[in-house]
Amino acid sequence: MIMPVLNEERHLRTAVEHILRQDYAGEVEVVIALGPSTDRTDDIAAELVAETADRPTGRVHTVPNPTGRTPAALNAAIKASRHPVVVRVDGHGMLTPDYISTAVRLLEETGAANVGGIMHAEGENDWEKAVAAAMTSKIGVGNASFHTGGDAAPAETVYLGVFRREVLEQQGGYNEEFIRAQDWELNYRIREAGGLIWFSPRLRVSYRPRPSVKALAKQYYNYGRWRRIVTRYHKGSVNLRYLAPPIALLAIAAGTLAGLLVHPLGLVVPGGYLAAIILGSIPAGKALPTGARAQIPLALATMHLCWGWGFLTSPRSLARKVIASRRPAATQPTA
Repeated sequence: MIMPVLNEERHLRTAVEHILRQDYAGEVEVVIALGPSTDRTDDIAAELVAETADRPTGRVHTVPNPTGRTPAALNAAIKASRHPVVVRVDGHGMLTPDYISTAVRLLEETGAANVGGIMHAEGENDWEKAVAAAMTSKIGVGNASFHTGGDAAPAETVYLGVFRREVLEQQGGYNEEFIRAQDWELNYRIREAGGLIWFSPRLRVSYRPRPSVKALAKQYYNYGRWRRIVTRYHKGSVNLRYLAPPIALLAIAAGTLAGLLVHPLGLVVPGGYLAAIILGSIPAGKALPTGARAQIPLALATMHLCWGWGFLTSPRSLARKVIASRRPAATQPTA
């Protein structure tokens, strides 16, 4: 297990406990890559190391990640790990009890290089529940199977991932220039080399959403910013799902300006968007408390508009830097 962490005091212990309670019959180790946290993350990690030191399996180790960058953390943890299957999990991700055993079986059955499943968002308060509903609805994220579910099938990318170690070594690990979207970039190289990426809804990781509007806005701004870099890095990878947020943002801005400066009819566009997210939040919020349902439109708007703004303002200079670091896919040896 490899786990990059930065300021994860709220969920780290629970995430590691979910790993240690797996029903997997083989040996498990947890390698936590510690970024420069400003909370109690390092202290909690040290406690977990001490508590598991005498275990025959399920020991926790730590490695430093002074950059704080996720791909650097992942590469450091991979280097420090020693088992033939590498399971990526985040410090706020909670694995189902059969996650590892199911993933290992799927690797064997499908011959895949990487298998992954559903990012199942679950909130602990009304705001987080609203974000979780938005993140698991088609109006929120389109048809992304690792958010909304779907049939088991080959995929472009999957959430987190359970890898064959030799594949990671062949590809040289994660590209550390990709501060975000590093999963997509690595999976692209694996697919380019002839490897199979496999999605299965039987693999489920409970995910804790960002705890505030500001944190969610920053998350989705960075998603959009780095998705634009991906489209410049790999021509032809863009599709309507990725273009929808920036198009919506431009239409809303143009409609608002036209409505205020030219004719009130222009306000139909922002008004129509507002009506759409309010109506879309109704099925998304079924069975949620009233306080959570009321916040779903805000969560949707934050996700859409911040993603769109990040996409539109993503600098070409950053894309050029990332493209210059491009690693050719390493061809996988034939059996």
